[in-house]
Amino acid sequence: MWQEDPLNSSYDAVIIGGGVHGLATAYFLARDHGMKNIAVIEKHHIGFGGSGRNTGIVRADQRTKETLPFYDEGLRLWPKLTAELDFNLMFFNCGVLNLAHSEAEMNAMRMNVASAQFLGIESEMVNAKRCKTLIPALDISDHPRYPILGGMYHPPGGNLHHDAVIWGLAKGASQKGIHIHQETEVLGIGLKEGSIDSVKTDKGTIETPRVLNTAGAHSPLISAMVGIRLPIHVLTTQAMVTHPLKPILDHVVSSEMYACYVSQTLKGEIAAGAHSDPWPNYTTQTTARHIKHEAEALTEILPCLKGVKFMRAWGGPADMTPDMAPLIDGNDHVRGYYMSCGWGDFGFRAGPVAGKYMAEFIATENYPDVLKPFTLRRYENYCMMGETADPVYYGPCN
Repeated sequence: MWQEDPLNSSYDAVIIGGGVHGLATAYFLARDHGMKNIAVIEKHHIGFGGSGRNTGIVRADQRTKETLPFYDEGLRLWPKLTAELDFNLMFFNCGVLNLAHSEAEMNAMRMNVASAQFLGIESEMVNAKRCKTLIPALDISDHPRYPILGGMYHPPGGNLHHDAVIWGLAKGASQKGIHIHQETEVLGIGLKEGSIDSVKTDKGTIETPRVLNTAGAHSPLISAMVGIRLPIHVLTTQAMVTHPLKPILDHVVSSEMYACYVSQTLKGEIAAGAHSDPWPNYTTQTTARHIKHEAEALTEILPCLKGVKFMRAWGGPADMTPDMAPLIDGNDHVRGYYMSCGWGDFGFRAGPVAGKYMAEFIATENYPDVLKPFTLRRYENYCMMGETADPVYYGPCN
């Protein structure tokens, strides 16, 4: 679906990281701005990192006025990309139901729903009986450790197939002339008078005036090559699937209290995940601790799954920031150096829309307004995004 090209000695831009963000940015640079002399550099195979190690859930149920419209635009982009790329991304907007198990969670969800509705995003509060109507297999009795009081239902959400997204974007980018170099490791980034000058790889040195860091969990290591320290720590997020079952889940279901989410794939498998290791690491291994946690959580809220066997498990490193919001910046600290990283658990769903605006940023050198809240300098101003709790402002948010 994409061709192998020789590594040229120079490119107009080099994108480090062959995941959904890197490939989407390359695709939109070629499609919207005519920049086709671009290399996507990937140390392993495309989609090796978080892009190929998630459960493909997409939604626009964030917390803030900056992130809600951004993710909503991304959600509406999936069916357009499916047609445009002429590739089935397996997008299924089955709806997402977030469960609440306490009055505090119910109140927090009411704020989320009010914010979404104010911005024209479809979302609604539902009580426990309505949850049971949406997912008949749910146990809404007082038997679970944390009984279900209600939830937040987001009909436009759903899921995709992560591999299909990577392959579709790679196909589209390659057809527009983008070079995709797999199994190519970046060893260093050259600077000249404070500007990007070159990228050194294990297959040769590339002259280029622009570099985009979309290396996910490895993005802090790439930024360190140009002297930029990122407030990112890497945690492995684990997921697993059962053997195929008859259809029992018409929607994606998640629970923060139980630290799990669950959906049913087209093959009938129950895909579950959401737990992260409590210590920084770069491993893709899974742990018995997480398997036990998921089994206990799922059988409490979905008791019909008792006796079902997990068949496969996997882990993927996620690049977490202190406020659970991404770092999207460029041309500020080093001329010609751009970053789109720190996406944590939310990166897959935002890949194409972030790539669209990142391409505009790189091609025009004008920082799109929609990206400005995610600048790295928000940490210098003590102005955190409110994705983990209510926003805390210690200084001017400029």
